Amino acid sequence: MKKLLKSSLFLLLMLPMSFFAQQTVSGTITESTTGLPIPGANIIVKGTTNGTTTDFDGKYTISNIDNGNVLVFSFLGFVSQEIPYNGQTSLDVLLDESQNALEEVLLIGYGSTTQQDATGAVEKIDSEKFNQGAVISPEQLIAGKSAGVRITPSSEPGGGAEIRIRGGSSLSGNNSPLIVVDGIPLDQRGVQGVRNQLNAINPNEIEDFVILKDAAATSIYGSRASNGVILITTKKGVTSTDFTAEYDLKISGGEITDKIDVLNAAQFRNIIETTDGTDVSLLGTSDTDWQDQIYRRLMERFIILQ
Repeated sequence: MKKLLKSSLFLLLMLPMSFFAQQTVSGTITESTTGLPIPGANIIVKGTTNGTTTDFDGKYTISNIDNGNVLVFSFLGFVSQEIPYNGQTSLDVLLDESQNALEEVLLIGYGSTTQQDATGAVEKIDSEKFNQGAVISPEQLIAGKSAGVRITPSSEPGGGAEIRIRGGSSLSGNNSPLIVVDGIPLDQRGVQGVRNQLNAINPNEIEDFVILKDAAATSIYGSRASNGVILITTKKGVTSTDFTAEYDLKISGGEITDKIDVLNAAQFRNIIETTDGTDVSLLGTSDTDWQDQIYRRLMERFIILQ
């Protein structure tokens, strides 16, 4: 009986020691390159289910840790770190960005997939493939870049180009493709008072185009997509402590290479005098080259500051 009582007392004395052996640690998780906090990062005691996540300011607090435990800090796109716990009350962690290459992903309306797994006629045209030069409308960026897509410029000032994907399908209806900008379909009838609804988009703010050419696009957007779909993704803002500016200068020129061969003033007076007998003094003495007066050297400059 005495032995049982002694054993019970020993266990009771050991319980507070084991209870106070577990510690609490807190700190902040930030990016190693920018020093910005990482909200939603995961902290877990390795081999257990004890864990937590950082708040909006990258701060965390985790309890019930014993000396010798290993804390695992991880976040998507960053290299995970494993740090042994040796009684620290505060532990700040810097996470490095992962350098693993990601596969190219296509956003096709109802989800995302890799380019090799995409079904149907889907083509992506990014900024590296865009047409260069004096581009004033978004559709000019992809003119001639995709098979089966015909873009015919309009002769009207400010008018929209005619876009046809694999020809037209209607004799009287609208044959233009559906255009979706950042997930928002544009009205095919256009905006009232605007000749080209795409003119509202700055070509320099476009990240890529995804063209859906076949009838599978109708399963996403319905009958509006019967003539194909053009998905436009615009550039997104990035968090940076540095101010950057891009200066783009484009110059185009035009010059007459050959004039129309016509009579000058002296030759015209000679013909009038020899054939009609009219007094050439009535024709005056001017000798004006009207082609020089009409045509001039054309020089246009396009300056874009981003």
